[in-house]
Amino acid sequence: MYRFALRFATVLIAMLPLATVAHEGHGKPQYGGVVVEGGVFQAELVASPTKLTLYVTAHGKPVDAKGVNVKLTMLAAGKKSEVMLAPAGANKLEATIAQPLAKGARVVGVVTLSGQQPVSVRWVMN
Repeated sequence: MYRFALRFATVLIAMLPLATVAHEGHGKPQYGGVVVEGGVFQAELVASPTKLTLYVTAHGKPVDAKGVNVKLTMLAAGKKSEVMLAPAGANKLEATIAQPLAKGARVVGVVTLSGQQPVSVRWVMN
């Protein structure tokens, strides 16, 4: 029994680095935006002066933007505005905005992946 427990512990310890490598880039921005978790997906929101771009991935792999529906509500300086994002590439959705988002602006999104229930996510822009 002791030998089995020792071998089992050795195997577990040997596998620890693999788990770390598998999630090394998880949650880190790949496009210079802010990343949030949405359950089964990750959403990175990038704000430029004239548009918002959202990149959607699941376990590090791109999610086809054609099957994604996104509505964003921006809350900044006491004002509220909403936009719908449209597919603009492989895993990319975009919308034009009237004015740049200030640092600290809050964005609430409702993201619906194809065949999934809507998920609410929140970003604080930096």
